[in-house]
Amino acid sequence: MKLLRYGPLGQEKPGALDADGNIRDLSSVVTDIGADVLGPEKLARLAKLDLSSLPIVPGRPRLGQPVAQIGKFLAIGLNYKDHAAESNMPEPGEPVIFMKAISCLAGPHDNVIVPRNSLKMDWEAEIGIVIGSKCQYVTEAEALDHVAGYCVVNDVSERHFQLERGGTLDKGKSFDTLGPVGPWLVTRDEVGDVQALDIWLELNGERMQDGNTRNMIFSCARIVSYLSELMTLMPGDIITTGTPAGVGMGMKPPRFLKKGDVMTLGVQKLGEQRQTVAA
Repeated sequence: MKLLRYGPLGQEKPGALDADGNIRDLSSVVTDIGADVLGPEKLARLAKLDLSSLPIVPGRPRLGQPVAQIGKFLAIGLNYKDHAAESNMPEPGEPVIFMKAISCLAGPHDNVIVPRNSLKMDWEAEIGIVIGSKCQYVTEAEALDHVAGYCVVNDVSERHFQLERGGTLDKGKSFDTLGPVGPWLVTRDEVGDVQALDIWLELNGERMQDGNTRNMIFSCARIVSYLSELMTLMPGDIITTGTPAGVGMGMKPPRFLKKGDVMTLGVQKLGEQRQTVAA
């Protein structure tokens, strides 16, 4: 099932995408796509719905982040072998963890706003994990049982603040709008093998990133298990899992985002995003 939220910022309504690509209004079934609907039992009930009996949402409404009331927005760095190589950094022995502020969350097609004093804005196409049930000290074998589904994330990063202003990675990761998520949450049953998905990004129509989740250093199951030893993961938490090679920082010479640039990105089975960089 593909769950989504549509409507103006702050006024999003719950929806689902039917087999014909129509948005169906879920307002008569759930109040929102929040933590209370992401557990396995509730998702199983939603999966039994006859979407054709629900109203079609007319036109092309704005899409918001597909999950409401997100508690934590966690991120994994240097999780693709080729990205570690282009960054001139050794492959990590354990997952590199940082956090993106939930205030950076944006819809999949919202503009990305250049932060004040920004010098080096960069792109990172990633697959996001959405937690569906409370997760503490879970083994790798059982980790994905706690996952509601997956989504596309653009971990937009300001490299000057991230790497040249001292402190932690978080500095360049949490500006407003630097966390587009969506277009929808695809439930785990529809995704299949999450470690065999193509992932890509184009800048102004030029292919920049072209990878596959099989090249992750730490699998999605390993990431969920590892994080569950450090903190309790709760329904609605999102974990963005790292990016393949092809970021602007790794180019020779480096290439960074500027006003008017258009990023188009996607993950196989999970949909596509499109953002324009705005002042």
